[in-house]
Amino acid sequence: MFNKLFPILIFIYFLTGCATSPTGRSQFIMLPETQVDQMGLQAFNTLKRDKKISSNPQYNKATRCIAHAITSVTGGKWEVVVFEDKSPNAFALPGNKIGVHSGMLKLVENQEQLAAVIGHEIGHVLAKHSNERASQELAMKQGMNVLQAMTMPTSPLGQLGFGLLGVGAEYGVLKPYGRTQESEADIIGVDLMAKAGFDPRHSIGLWQKMDQATQGKQPVEFMSTHPSHATRIQDLEKHMPQAMGLFQQAQNMGKQPHCI
Repeated sequence: MFNKLFPILIFIYFLTGCATSPTGRSQFIMLPETQVDQMGLQAFNTLKRDKKISSNPQYNKATRCIAHAITSVTGGKWEVVVFEDKSPNAFALPGNKIGVHSGMLKLVENQEQLAAVIGHEIGHVLAKHSNERASQELAMKQGMNVLQAMTMPTSPLGQLGFGLLGVGAEYGVLKPYGRTQESEADIIGVDLMAKAGFDPRHSIGLWQKMDQATQGKQPVEFMSTHPSHATRIQDLEKHMPQAMGLFQQAQNMGKQPHCI
């Protein structure tokens, strides 16, 4: 019986699951984008309900200015919220939602470093990494109604949904992006910031800053799902000539954002 079904399953996989990321990488995508966007919207609404939103005018103005410059390149209407949280973190969710922690604004030294952070997170959304990760998970665990569970973030299914979106740390669970997805978001993000008129060379300074902030606490690369900071820096340096070309084009077009 399985031998008869296997070719059909393989055909369905290639018919419904094949996609290509912005960098040309093959992906397994099986969920409708509208459903993943709804998951992102539900997650973002829950975070806004549960977490304190920053009223710092400087933080809000700078973050929205930088996000607007970058999303002007990507298109679409994006919601941007600064959360009062000491951890140096940021995220972007399907459905065009961007969240930045106040701790990240305290960590970065200039607008370019924050642009690198926001560009990286938007890169995850553009590359449909949440859908890719959720598709892989749901392909192994069929029949779970994760979307409904997003209204109950502390439930097992709710934790799964938040974890797949990359914001599960708030509820004690996190499904981290893999090395390939993180590296891909780095490249997409640095190109986005360059196209928006931010000097991409500062992205390297960001990861050097992050390396200092972790104070050697990051696990060695082969034990971690994320690339080491040294690997990220090396990959960004390799890609920098292309990013600088995009930056020069943006400069020639008069794109010179002044957000901080």
